[in-house]
This record gives sequence, structure tokens and C-alpha cells, in this order.
Amino acid sequence: MIALIVWLIIGGIVGWLAGLIMRDNNGVLLNVIVGIVGSALGGLIFAHGDINNAPLTVGTFAVSLLGAVVLLGLVNLVRRGSVRN
Repeated sequence: MIALIVWLIIGGIVGWLAGLIMRDNNGVLLNVIVGIVGSALGGLIFAHGDINNAPLTVGTFAVSLLGAVVLLGLVNLVRRGSVRN
């Protein structure tokens, strides 16, 4: 239970940072969701699925952030037709 709460908090932080990096104003809830899903996506793509089983390190945080930025860019591309406005 505690691990799930920590995972959600870290995903929220990652989503917030990805929103700052992408200069996005979609709202906090969407950024948190994108952070959580982007973390999982980043783990699958860049860390070969090991990120969810790995301890929290700078490397795993960076992979999560990269996945969230990529996913947020895709979300912006679909919603607005451009990655940034």
C-alpha cells in the first residue's frame, strides 16, 4: 500500500515537472496522469520494463521524466496539433 502511494506521488511530481518543461497548462490532474502513465511508458521503452521494480534513483527518475515529457508532447500534438504553443 505504501509503495503504491509513493509511486503515485513520484508520478505526480514527474508529471508536474514534465508540464513545466513542456510549458504546458493542461491542468494539474492531466499532468499527474501523464506523469504516472509516462513513467510506466518510459520504463517500458527506455529501461526495458525494469523501472517499476527498480529502486528510486536519479536514473529511474530521469527515465520517468523522459517518458512523461514524450507522452505529454504526444498528448499536446493530438489535442492542439502542435507539441508547443
